[in-house]
Amino acid sequence: MNDTLRKPTIWLGALIGGMLTLPMMALMFLADQLAGLPFIPFDIFDFMSQNLPGPLLTFGIDLMVDIIIALNLGETSAAAKTAEQLMGLAASLGLGIVATALLFGALNRSKGSARSLIPGLIVGLGAGALLMLVSMRVNLTATASGPLQVLWVLLIFASWGAAANWVYNMLAHSDAKTKTDEKTGETIAVEALDRRQFLVRIGGASAVLTVTGAGIGAIVGSRPGDGALVSQLPAGELPEGVLPNADDPMQPAPGTRPEYTPLDDHYRIDISSRPPVIDSNEWRLEVTGLVDNPVSLSLQDLYDKFARVERYVTLSCISNRIGGTLISTTKWAGFSAKEFLDLVQPQAGAAALKITGADNFDEYVMLDLMRADERIMFAYEWDDQPLKQKHGFPLRIYIPDRYGMKQPKWIKSIEFVDAWAEGYWVRRSWSREAIVNATSVVDSVATDYILQDDDGYVVPIGGIAYSGAKQISKVEVSVNDGEWQEAQLRQPLSELTWVLWRYDWRFQEGSFKFQVRAYDGAGNLQSLENRGTRPDGATGVHSQSASMPALADLENPPQPEVRG
Repeated sequence: MNDTLRKPTIWLGALIGGMLTLPMMALMFLADQLAGLPFIPFDIFDFMSQNLPGPLLTFGIDLMVDIIIALNLGETSAAAKTAEQLMGLAASLGLGIVATALLFGALNRSKGSARSLIPGLIVGLGAGALLMLVSMRVNLTATASGPLQVLWVLLIFASWGAAANWVYNMLAHSDAKTKTDEKTGETIAVEALDRRQFLVRIGGASAVLTVTGAGIGAIVGSRPGDGALVSQLPAGELPEGVLPNADDPMQPAPGTRPEYTPLDDHYRIDISSRPPVIDSNEWRLEVTGLVDNPVSLSLQDLYDKFARVERYVTLSCISNRIGGTLISTTKWAGFSAKEFLDLVQPQAGAAALKITGADNFDEYVMLDLMRADERIMFAYEWDDQPLKQKHGFPLRIYIPDRYGMKQPKWIKSIEFVDAWAEGYWVRRSWSREAIVNATSVVDSVATDYILQDDDGYVVPIGGIAYSGAKQISKVEVSVNDGEWQEAQLRQPLSELTWVLWRYDWRFQEGSFKFQVRAYDGAGNLQSLENRGTRPDGATGVHSQSASMPALADLENPPQPEVRG
């Protein structure tokens, strides 16, 4: 039979592409949560981010952080991770729209009126095969068997392609009021399909599938279970809330960030949209290369073979801006790197360790540094709990005085090699050494907590100062570019953590700018030069402006209403 055709435009194909790609993504998300199958949108983002040139990647990071700060979207690392995932979804949707538009264009050029689904199936299978190769390179969370992953991806993309082809066929024949029987030549009247009603039905079905799939996936993903992978591991006692400096009389100014970061608030920056899923019962630390005793250690071996060490540590990100939130403090527990070296016995030709994480992040650490600094440790716990998945479970390294970019997480292998080489971020033109720069921050000008004493009123001002392992010896505050005045310092949790400072400023009416600067343990003043994060970390003076209330308002505060 020959039908009368009115071929749909590529713009209509783009619309259909969006309608079909959204429910496909929702179904992939549901399969990801229920069966550990690949979620291709996040894999697309991870592949792009890991293969973009360093300068372009840095430009994207800076732009994203600018937007987060400008729109006040919350803590930088959490907001950035959400933004990354949204970009993955948007990229997938865009690719689906473009691919469907191109399919409609190709079908419009084809001859004849056949209602075959073969072109769409070919496009879908081709896209599925290509994206499966991408997923195999970057996916860190799929737990289903390899053959099942391949079958699933090919099936869902073939279904998407066939659906797009079917919708095209229906639209192309939507205005056919007659058709001709090729055998008899007889013209037969048929009922025309209303395109608008058809598109509304497609859109409604798309919405139902998208909401249902995404909703069920979100419910399944929110259920407890992340800890199931570590349920057989020894867990430390929960912290009692008593910190080493609990008796220090200096109390932080109201509004200063917590001295000890709540675990779920600890910043995290990594190279993937989602952290790797690692089964503690299958994980091994593979130690190879120039060692006399190559070993394969289970997580339980790490608890049994090495003496436990604990340290309070502040960790900061090299991409943290002056006054930013990519810096946190918690208690680390694990074992000494020197004791680890004693076990594996590096050979004379060994010069460095190549440490690789399950996320394929790698970094090199000089063997001389590991031998010289007894504070270097491998950590399996934070806050007396096994590392959370998002924080590097099951193992990460801590190197004092280095930014986080030099300290791999999710460690799966350590290879002893004869020379240092560039690690993941160094290859992307970030700092070779990544030594922490001294910095200080005004967290709070507590205008809501103005205090009265015998001489009048004082305004508590406070914040943090940090210099890696170099410690802090002094912090000074300047008001409206005036003389620098020394602040009080609270005893730090350890020599490896930030210091909280406080300055009680004598109240005055008006608007004021409060600046802060710090000196490290050797008396060296932090850099006052305003410098961006790339490649060696940001430097400069942080400030905060505030307007003081009228003195009359302080002397005559409003009285609470008394009701009889």
